[in-house]
Amino acid sequence: MPAWVEGKLYFYADSPPRRLMELFSVKWSTMVLHALYHWPDERARTGELQRSLQGISKKMLFQTLKELELRGLIARHVYDVIPPKVDYRLTLLGRNFAEPIEQMYQWGLDNQAALDEMESCYQAASTAHD
Repeated sequence: MPAWVEGKLYFYADSPPRRLMELFSVKWSTMVLHALYHWPDERARTGELQRSLQGISKKMLFQTLKELELRGLIARHVYDVIPPKVDYRLTLLGRNFAEPIEQMYQWGLDNQAALDEMESCYQAASTAHD
């Protein structure tokens, strides 16, 4: 947990919230986990993922997949066929991590008006500063 020092909250680099937020620092990580969580058989090929994540570049997708694999959240499965075939799946840890992400995404679906209001405030503030 963060530490309380003299009545103030400190988030040290090794605190669980900071370690968790590192996973969110890779822009597409939660979207990839979300896609795999809902994919048929919970596995998808690279091209399928790229087509489902509008705006992600091939390079960014590969970087995100590598990061998630290194953290143990997804597994890369290479089939022994020609041409080569690879797919990605959630690990047990990845599935466990994806569940609270699903709750967050559901909040977004349930609260679209709040998201619209946040965007409107942001746009108004951005325009005022230009």
